[in-house]
Amino acid sequence: MEVQYYVNDMGRQIAVVSWACERFELDLSKKSDAAIADVYIKANVELDKNPEYVKEIDALMEKVEAGDVKTIENFNKAVSLAVAGIKETLLRLNVVHDEFVNESTFLKSGAVHNIVERIKATGRTKMDKGALVVDLSDYGFEKTLVIQRSNGTSLYTTRDLAYHEWKAGQADRIIDVFGADHKLISGQLRATLNAIGIKEPEVVIFEFVSLPEGSMSTRRGQFISADDLFDRVTEAAFEQVETRRPETSYEFKKQVAETVGLGAVRYDIVRVSPEKSTVFNWKEALDFEKQGAPYIQYSHARACSILEKAKEEAAWNPEEKIDPSLLVEDSEIDLIKKMAVFDSIIDLGARELKPHILAIYARELADAFNQFYRFVPVIAAEDEKVRAARLALVDCARIVLANSLDTLGIGAPESM
Repeated sequence: MEVQYYVNDMGRQIAVVSWACERFELDLSKKSDAAIADVYIKANVELDKNPEYVKEIDALMEKVEAGDVKTIENFNKAVSLAVAGIKETLLRLNVVHDEFVNESTFLKSGAVHNIVERIKATGRTKMDKGALVVDLSDYGFEKTLVIQRSNGTSLYTTRDLAYHEWKAGQADRIIDVFGADHKLISGQLRATLNAIGIKEPEVVIFEFVSLPEGSMSTRRGQFISADDLFDRVTEAAFEQVETRRPETSYEFKKQVAETVGLGAVRYDIVRVSPEKSTVFNWKEALDFEKQGAPYIQYSHARACSILEKAKEEAAWNPEEKIDPSLLVEDSEIDLIKKMAVFDSIIDLGARELKPHILAIYARELADAFNQFYRFVPVIAAEDEKVRAARLALVDCARIVLANSLDTLGIGAPESM
């Protein structure tokens, strides 16, 4: 398996950024992508005030496609700064990609030209106000797909088609993840690929995550960056850890806050089915007692604490054989049954491309574990064999909770 990040390094937005970098001074004291965002916002204000500058943006796009060295260098500089900052953010959020693929690669290689010619050969294309469009009405799309502007330049979708042609030759299975604003274009992309005999990708559409503050727009400068969101959540998590564990060191509080903050952000996004929009709720995301990742993480930490205490009191030997037939309480059986379906939950989520299935399962597993611990004595069990069996059950729950969190890209702290 290979995870790729497709970099838009030559579209209209990049042309605006490149134009902005020449016109406004970059504040390099900031994180590089934040500095790029600042000049991008300034550029859009300028373009709104002076529409005649739009011609300069169009000229830059034409120069890039024509292979103008200086213009390409300027585009690459802007993209490099943006991507460097994006990589830093992804690293903070524990998001890993095997390869960053630039869309310009497919223009330079001639793949974009070849894909356009291949589409033309189907007889589906026609000219519409100077632009080359594809008729996909037999696939249920009333709106035609533009693959070449009237000035001869390609579009993002055209280059995306070339990218998919390349991917089809590299993999047996292709999965695309798009935002909700790509519903139409992703369908048209699949239809066009089908029409020219290229393997279609499976598509997962994620609805947008909004904040209580309302809708966001990078162009207008109305947004909260992922870094800002993570910083805010981590600060709030630190306050909670300080309240719950005032006796611990600053380093401990900071480490737990980072782990909990990351978990809160990742879990609150993934717990909802991809096709459903959601509002990030600060309070719920950091709730140690209810729905969020901290609750699941705390359950794991509780299991670790129980086992550590049992070791200290010489009440448990992990190597000792246990008798599972002694686990007969309802809460014990419920926990065992919940753990038993872990593999099938992983399989179902992977097959249906719906990670929220695992997120919901992890919360339910934490519920089952806490119910077990609430109603059944573990270390305090009078019978040694029953105690050993219950401690083994705690250890199994710890392992499955840790694996569930790890699969979701969330840390499983041993102490909180």
